[in-house]
Amino acid sequence: MKSVSRRRFLAHSAMAGLMGFVSPIEAFSGKKKTLPWRNWSGNLLSYPASRISPTDESELVEFLKQSSGSIRTVGSGHSFSPLVPTDGDLIIIDRLSGLYSYDESALTATWGAGTRLGDTGPLLDSIGQAMINLPDIDRQTIAGATATSTHGTGLKFPSLSGFVKEIRMATAQGDIVDINAENDSDLFNAARVSLGALGIVTSMKLQNRTPYRLKAVNGCEPIEQVLEHFDESAQSHRHYEMFPLTHSDYALTLAIDETDEPINNPPPSAEEAALFANAMSAWSNVSPGLRKPLVDGVAAMIGESQAIDVSYKILSNIRNNRFNEMEYSVPLDAGAPCLREIVKTIIDKEIDVVFPLEYRYVRRDDTWLSMSSGDEDHAAISVHRTAGEDFKPYFDLIEPIFWKYEGRPHWGKIHSLGFKELDALYPRFRDFVELRDSLDPKGRLLNDHLKKLFIPGFST
Repeated sequence: MKSVSRRRFLAHSAMAGLMGFVSPIEAFSGKKKTLPWRNWSGNLLSYPASRISPTDESELVEFLKQSSGSIRTVGSGHSFSPLVPTDGDLIIIDRLSGLYSYDESALTATWGAGTRLGDTGPLLDSIGQAMINLPDIDRQTIAGATATSTHGTGLKFPSLSGFVKEIRMATAQGDIVDINAENDSDLFNAARVSLGALGIVTSMKLQNRTPYRLKAVNGCEPIEQVLEHFDESAQSHRHYEMFPLTHSDYALTLAIDETDEPINNPPPSAEEAALFANAMSAWSNVSPGLRKPLVDGVAAMIGESQAIDVSYKILSNIRNNRFNEMEYSVPLDAGAPCLREIVKTIIDKEIDVVFPLEYRYVRRDDTWLSMSSGDEDHAAISVHRTAGEDFKPYFDLIEPIFWKYEGRPHWGKIHSLGFKELDALYPRFRDFVELRDSLDPKGRLLNDHLKKLFIPGFST
């Protein structure tokens, strides 16, 4: 049997979930004012009073000084949590993009805030640089990805915000502030993960390295076997993660390491695509109680596959099949028991879900609202529903498991926590709130979701 790749498997898993499911889009404004705004997955809808797309920083500053209402900023709209929806002014940062400058000796590059991660690789390669790490999805903007603590995987690597060297930001009043660790370490460690609640980022300098090549090895093994050796694998590989298959004893695995081997990244074959289209269709149409033999049979067909390419082509992917996601990070020691409880719950409750889970490690850092801030490395665990499905019953059942293990939510993904819970999870949370209030005393940068996060007792 021809082996199949992780990417192909995940793509067809998402497509299978589309069959027979439709759910309403969540609306955050009942009164139509302008053209609607929707996020990437389609679970969020709002009607901003106006849309502003500044061509440069001076246009943005002029608008901020002349306006007085509420403001939210949007990049790619890839967040699943309601960070963006507003009935006030929506600032679109798409045109604040591109490679602004770079330093050959320091291996740094300064980007417009609206630059998509997927556009950085070729530009950096042309100047002899490369990102040190990248998240799995390449559609996000640099400002949006860092503001939400978006991360890749690997015990040597913090979230993307950990590579930020300088931030240039406009306050709600229209003042420009240049932020780095030397001129204001507190503001710097707050602004690197800010949820867009401190100001509007216009540009950002990131630490890079010289270009490099990566070898990705995909496999499939029993979940318990992977967990038994996960710490060892995470230590021995540059990147290591797994994707437990729902209603199965198996998990897809992915190990990535630097290599000098020649590029070899073959596209998936038509035979492979047909195999998975048929298998995933069958998977989605049997009752949950009968899925395990089918899924385990499909898993047995997954052989090892490899791909070698420049770093940015291996680390990030284009995801055309849309989904909604909830992700929490838990202390490293709690990762395996938390994952086991989630897997058991899906089986015991016969949850009708096709999309695999995701399990990976992220290095600790000192950014105040980073998911991995503090003295411990963290395990990040994600659950997904294909876009169009009703994710709420599934996520409501799984989320308390994360709480049991002191999980912290990914800011850009779906969660239900508010000020009280978050204050208990982040040692510098109140410091962030105090700093936020000093920069934006009128609360112009807050929508209802952010008020729930940062204002004690606020309820939507």
